[in-house]
Amino acid sequence: MRITTVALLAFWAAFFSMTTTLRATAVEQNAGVQQIAIPAPERGTHIDVTIWYPASSGGETVLLGDSVFFEGTEAVRDAPVSAGRFPVILLSHGAGLAGRAEAMSWLATALAKQGFIVAAPTHPGNTGPDRSAAETMKLWLRPPDLSETLNAIEKSQAFQAHIEADRIGVVGLSMGGNTALSIAGARLDYELLASYCDTNDLNASLCDWVRLSGVDLREMDKEAASRDNRDNRMSFVMAIDPVPADVFLVESFAGISTPVTLINFGAEGEIPLTAQAANIAEAIPNATYEVIEDASHFSMFANCKPGAEEIAREEGIEEPICADGNGYSRDAIHAQLIEMIATAFDRVVR
Repeated sequence: MRITTVALLAFWAAFFSMTTTLRATAVEQNAGVQQIAIPAPERGTHIDVTIWYPASSGGETVLLGDSVFFEGTEAVRDAPVSAGRFPVILLSHGAGLAGRAEAMSWLATALAKQGFIVAAPTHPGNTGPDRSAAETMKLWLRPPDLSETLNAIEKSQAFQAHIEADRIGVVGLSMGGNTALSIAGARLDYELLASYCDTNDLNASLCDWVRLSGVDLREMDKEAASRDNRDNRMSFVMAIDPVPADVFLVESFAGISTPVTLINFGAEGEIPLTAQAANIAEAIPNATYEVIEDASHFSMFANCKPGAEEIAREEGIEEPICADGNGYSRDAIHAQLIEMIATAFDRVVR
């Protein structure tokens, strides 16, 4: 295991600019986007999937991820896929304000421009009009959403011929980080998950919502919650501030053979305990652990619009959704993270 503390944002921003220029010679720098619905048998419904990809000219420019709080990111809807084959990154979002695929457009679009096909399902119940604490806490249903997404892409007429089947990775943010670890082979500990909201010590905002919704985590399906959701097609996994990080069966980490990178946002002592990934990195063979000290958990959101914090407070949202660490810009933190993902994927898979 390698532990690296990363705080030199100016260096990373310059490095990102340089390497992006170098990669531009290999792929056209348009980011296309398609949105499809795929069957999710275990959920008994269809789920929406957003796919970003290297694109040639054509299509219609659209803005994805735009909200009253956050800026959207442009991509070109239904543009033709660029010639060639590309590695695939499955992307898993968190819950709450960023609880949908389009909220990660700032990240997915940048990766598509660097030559990745990026596919993200919107996990049901995490945000918007269908928001449901009961569905959100069914963590064991999220990895199959990713597996079904990959199944759909592998069969898709639009993407089948453009996929490098031996270069497939997963990146998860917040609750999506928990999902990424699960698809690598980490198993949930039913007792830890069932007791997660007994107090507010681990995750006050999430657990308040769970209790106000009348959800009793002890009534979960124990067999389903404890199962192995491993997908052996994955050759790279990255978990960023994986929440909840403290509901896994510790013994299951030793059985993970997929290369795993774990990233935490925040300086020592500022990382929420329920997102702390250092101990997980110690337990997974050959895992890599890195820290972006000048970021906060909310740095995985898109850039805030003017007045977003005030609107959030008026709506009763107490979290500092626009706060990053030490006065660094969110753009610089995003640039650093994008380059870390691309570099880690290249190191392990390419």
